[in-house]
Amino acid sequence: MSELTHLNQHGEAHMVDVADKATTTRIAVAQSRLRSRTDVIELLEAAAAKKGDVLATARIAGIMAAKKCSELIPLCHPLALTKVTIDFELDHEKGEVRIQSLCKVTGSTGVEMEALTAASVAALTVYDMCKAVDPAMVITDTCLLEKEGGKRGHWTRGGTPL
Repeated sequence: MSELTHLNQHGEAHMVDVADKATTTRIAVAQSRLRSRTDVIELLEAAAAKKGDVLATARIAGIMAAKKCSELIPLCHPLALTKVTIDFELDHEKGEVRIQSLCKVTGSTGVEMEALTAASVAALTVYDMCKAVDPAMVITDTCLLEKEGGKRGHWTRGGTPL
């Protein structure tokens, strides 16, 4: 059984020492989904929401969140990210926005938390900007889809994402 790496031998929280880990290119891809009504998805697509281009704002918020991850998650290392992307897929039939983030770094620790934070904050930004139209929106299925680099190499969530 694996151990929790963020706990020391006394069970106390601590930041993992990554000084001796190999410096490699590390990439993580994560997603969040926001479920809403069809008319809200249409507003997003037309960039006609009352507050402006919602998806452009959410993209910037997601990028900024990835860069601030170590300030939000107590035991995350500050990383010099080399790439952050946020992409949106609108599904009118399901009344859903799929938000996918990709984070990349050359370093000694992974970027999973940055990718998850980016997708989550982008979803929260869409919610914030559309809540006057649909306060019943639901953010769901936030998860890691893929990661590569480091000791464990390439990992992908098998099959269809949640």
